[in-house]
Order: sequence, then C-alpha cells, then structure tokens
Amino acid sequence: MRQKAIEQADFSQTGYCYALSLIAGKHKPVILYCLMEYEPVRFNEMQRYMKNIADKTLSQNLKELEASRLIERTVYPQIPPKVEYRLTERGKSLVSVLDKLCDWGNENRQ
Repeated sequence: MRQKAIEQADFSQTGYCYALSLIAGKHKPVILYCLMEYEPVRFNEMQRYMKNIADKTLSQNLKELEASRLIERTVYPQIPPKVEYRLTERGKSLVSVLDKLCDWGNENRQ
C-alpha cells in the first residue's frame, strides 16, 4: 500500500522542485557560492576559483543563472571588454540556504 502511495505522489509542482530546477547541476551551486564569497567576479576569476571547468560550461551555467534572475551580468564599455557577475537580490535570498547546506556538509562529512 505504501509503495502505491509513493508512486502516485507528484512532487514536480512543489517549491522544492522549482528551487532545484534553478540551481541543479554540478557547477551552479559552486558559482553561486563563489559569488556569495567574492562578488563581483569576472569570468576569468570565476574560472580560476572553480579550477577544472571548461569555458563553454561556465558560460552556459552563467547564462542559465542569469536567465533565472539569480545573477546579473554587467558589461563595461572598455577595451579589452570587462564583464562582472554578481548576485541579484533574488540570488542573495539563496545565501542562507547555501550556508545551511555548507553547515550540513561540514557536520556530516565522513
């Protein structure tokens, strides 16, 4: 009986699933955490902080976070081009969640 109830549950419309859809993936939480610690951050700095991430992967993740309105991209009209990323107010509202995840990880690391 319990198995049947689990099979019928639909979590796709929950706030939990929505939140995860915005930050899911290998790199997005790390990007957000990096911006939380060091903002504003330029693309090359972000790459150095994250170490083994391809340009294309970082660029795609930044675009997705920007589309989700969690980060903002500022382009300065100069040569060479200067672009900085920072958390939006919406992104800053995730800081307490990321801090709690960090605390949990530190407390439960084996």
